[in-house]
Amino acid sequence: MPEISSFYEIKITMDFDEHNPPHFHCEYYGGEALFDIVDGVFMHGRLPTKQSRLVLAWYEIHEEELMDNWNDLPKGNFNKIEPLR
Repeated sequence: MPEISSFYEIKITMDFDEHNPPHFHCEYYGGEALFDIVDGVFMHGRLPTKQSRLVLAWYEIHEEELMDNWNDLPKGNFNKIEPLR
């Protein structure tokens, strides 16, 4: 899975061959969670509360870019997205 962003030890990825609904993966020290791109909500997995809040703050800033990546990934294209600062 290509890494599209990374911040505060959180790695954000998307798979080239993903299933619907549109989502992205987050990894943090062995925990992994999926977040819905359309609704901006936690789907399932495990991530500490603080890191989940950071991911959602980042999502709010980059929702459009995430959706663009979701649409372009099946073609083998993606863009890195700025980290949360």
